[in-house]
Amino acid sequence: MTDASGSETARSNAPEFSVSELSGALKRAIEDRFGFVRLRGEISNYRGPHSSGHAYFSLKDASARIDAVVWKGTFARLKVKPQEGLEVVASGKITTFPGKSSYQIVVEAIEPAGVGALMALLEERRRRLAAEGLFDAARKRPLPFLPRVVGVVTSPTGAVIRDILHRLADRFPRHVLVWPVRVQGETSAAEVAAAISGFSALPPDGPIPRPDVVIVARGGGSLEDLWGFNEEIVARAAAASAIPIIAAVGHETDWTLIDHAADHRAPTPTGAAEKAVPVRLELAADLAALSRRHAAAMRRLVEQRRGDLRGTAARALPAPDEIMAARAPELDHAGRRVAGAIAREQDRRRLMVERAAQRLARQSPQARLAGFSNGSTISAAACASRASRGAKNVSAFTALAARLGAARAANFAPRAGAPPRDAPRSTRSRGACGTRPPTRSPRAAPICGGSNSFKQASAMKTFWRVVFALILERRREARPARRRSRGRRRADAAFFRRRSPRRGGRRARTHRRARPGAETARRAASQARTGLAVLAHFQ
Repeated sequence: MTDASGSETARSNAPEFSVSELSGALKRAIEDRFGFVRLRGEISNYRGPHSSGHAYFSLKDASARIDAVVWKGTFARLKVKPQEGLEVVASGKITTFPGKSSYQIVVEAIEPAGVGALMALLEERRRRLAAEGLFDAARKRPLPFLPRVVGVVTSPTGAVIRDILHRLADRFPRHVLVWPVRVQGETSAAEVAAAISGFSALPPDGPIPRPDVVIVARGGGSLEDLWGFNEEIVARAAAASAIPIIAAVGHETDWTLIDHAADHRAPTPTGAAEKAVPVRLELAADLAALSRRHAAAMRRLVEQRRGDLRGTAARALPAPDEIMAARAPELDHAGRRVAGAIAREQDRRRLMVERAAQRLARQSPQARLAGFSNGSTISAAACASRASRGAKNVSAFTALAARLGAARAANFAPRAGAPPRDAPRSTRSRGACGTRPPTRSPRAAPICGGSNSFKQASAMKTFWRVVFALILERRREARPARRRSRGRRRADAAFFRRRSPRRGGRRARTHRRARPGAETARRAASQARTGLAVLAHFQ
């Protein structure tokens, strides 16, 4: 009994705990002993955020496993999101869950477990994005040869933007638009992606010009510093950009996901500026070289075509000497004809010049002064001849006038048997032969008297014609060098027509034109001789 009572006493000395008390005691003990820990392990059983926004997964190593939970508010602030198989260092508090008698870690921060873990994560993202086709070479677009506007996504206070601007000014100055972003930190990835999308959203003809090419640049740094450009959001924004992208992140040995997604990669920001624009001096030199090559090619082509044409002409066309030999006689004949025509034309022109010289000589002041006595430019012999003819005409005119005056006096003398002038009008109203007495007009010839009275009247008309012919001759002698115009000749003909006798009550018409010069003088002389003969007959 002693043993039995002693064992019961021993059992009764142990304190009794309820399940809740023990769970609470364990919870307090664990949380006090392991308040804040850093736990290294591999993420497993991760299925993404729960519908409530929390994330549940496990951390394990080679021999143990512990549950982990990330609350909704903490999950949004994590720089590195949980991924299946990723080795991380999780920072948080150890706590227990009384309902299942289990413990877990409440994660507040996740970091990759060293460079190897980051590289493993980067490689896993690269494989996944490459499987989607974001890195295909067919999606790469060529850069514009000479962009009008260059966009730059980088920090506005770093040395990168100054290097880019300086290099662009040296090569080919262009208009530059800078979109300022953070290139390091938790918000850098979102800002870079927003800048790329913002440049693509600009209208082509808007108030802010849309860039023709965009440079995404950052200086060198560690893998952790460049991790913002390895984010998936940045790679997708670069792949979806409507503008060609040049990625220039870090140094030549630094590769990020944006380098794979961009259209072109530059090892440094300075290299990106060199890719964006050409060198203006090199363009001028290339243009001059192309111009020289073009001119040389054209000269060679012309020489080649000239040679081909000569060869073709030599084979297809006759020789030039043969063509000229066939037409040589015609050319000689035409030459002789031309020479003769030229000689004849020269003779004709020489005669024209001589005649013009003679006319000018007759109109010279010396010739006009020499012939001023009779108003003509004639020689001395011609002057003497015309003077003698004038004297003869004057003497003939004087004799004719004397005889004609005597005939007129006899014509107007009272005839035998005629009534006196003071006789009554009834007795002297008729003449001796029963006709009217003669009028007192000197030009009116008596009707009676028979043939003699008609002859006297004709003689009177002839006399006046001779007088006017002599007057015209004197006028022509006064101006022998001038040829009568057509109007002058018509006036003279009209004058003679007015002085011609009337026949049948109408004026006799002449159809002959007045003859100029010596012929008119001969006609006047002939009429004068006729008149003198008539007067002599009456006497």
